[in-house]
Amino acid sequence: MRIIQPALLAGIGFILSGCALLAEEPTGLQLFLLIGQSNMAGRGQVTPADQQTNPRIFMLDKANDWVPAKDPVHFDKPRIAGVGLGSEFARCVAAKEPQAAVGLVPCAFGGTSLDQWKPGSHLYTNAVARMRAALKNGHLKAILWHQGESDSGSAEKTATYPARLSAMIAQLRKDLDAPDAPVVIGELGRYRDSYAGFNAMLPQVTNALPRSALVPSEGLGANPDNVHFSADALRIFGKRYFEAYERLSQKQAR
Repeated sequence: MRIIQPALLAGIGFILSGCALLAEEPTGLQLFLLIGQSNMAGRGQVTPADQQTNPRIFMLDKANDWVPAKDPVHFDKPRIAGVGLGSEFARCVAAKEPQAAVGLVPCAFGGTSLDQWKPGSHLYTNAVARMRAALKNGHLKAILWHQGESDSGSAEKTATYPARLSAMIAQLRKDLDAPDAPVVIGELGRYRDSYAGFNAMLPQVTNALPRSALVPSEGLGANPDNVHFSADALRIFGKRYFEAYERLSQKQAR
């Protein structure tokens, strides 16, 4: 059994190594809401290293219980859920702030369109409910969004995407009482030519959406399906999401 140093136990709780067992709920968490479709949920191949836990990184499981975070963080489609960008993002936050405890709130669901995330929809309502439950243990630091594969094939949906996403995020911030919450948005994979038009549109989203940043997917590879980012790509993407989040945080602090 790995011995956790007492300094790490304060406000976090005891973790039995290898088991999702917390003696008490973690508190003071920096919370990050993960929403979108499958490339946010993660479809990268899980390795033993992805099952390693960090005593300062937690995730909200399907039952709304806090457990040590490890991939797969999402449970939208258990048979295919895998490595996502959220884990590496959380590791970056924890490394940057050695006293911070991080809480991931996974709500992404593979194959979903932006219309399925409209306020009032099941996905939206579930995300708000889970985030409100998480807020009992910390405060919302940012919303991480990756979605668009399901909308990219329609010129009309691509053209209206900035207005539709901005409206959804505005309502989400209102419902979570977090009007200044940063939003980080990632490009679709550049490995598919069919996503080029959608990616070209995305700067319009961040121009229309206050306190948001766009993360490039340049150089990131795909799984053999040529739809989902590979595990290695998602780890790099997680770092890029963190860098974008840091820039937004620094702007807000000025």
